[in-house]
Amino acid sequence: MECGLVATHLNIQAGECIKVKGKILPEAKGFAVNVGKDRSNLVLHFNPRFDSHGDVNVIVCNSMEDGMWGTEERETDFPFQQGDKTEICISFDTAELTVKLAGDKEIVFPNRLGLENIEYLAVEGDFAIKAIKFS
Repeated sequence: MECGLVATHLNIQAGECIKVKGKILPEAKGFAVNVGKDRSNLVLHFNPRFDSHGDVNVIVCNSMEDGMWGTEERETDFPFQQGDKTEICISFDTAELTVKLAGDKEIVFPNRLGLENIEYLAVEGDFAIKAIKFS
């Protein structure tokens, strides 16, 4: 996947929210929002797949520690549409991360790395970023 945006040295604390607004490209195969310590230590790889890696309309969540992927978790309730605008809000504490999506949908994923702050954000794939907000 092509990398669209990378931000480092963020120092997002537990309880704060990373909000990513944008538009899913009309011919999107998939996109990903990665957050963590750095690109080799991701507390969350959030990857909606329209038609990618053998998955159709599935959200894949995972973590990466020292460059090694963990066990994927799959969500088949898929609220995304190609060509639509969307907003993704990621908040966390030392136990888990919560991803809030349109239509009051939430996905909870364990904080496998036990991170107390997030320093890294990357958005990649078929997604045009309109705004990023930290609150």
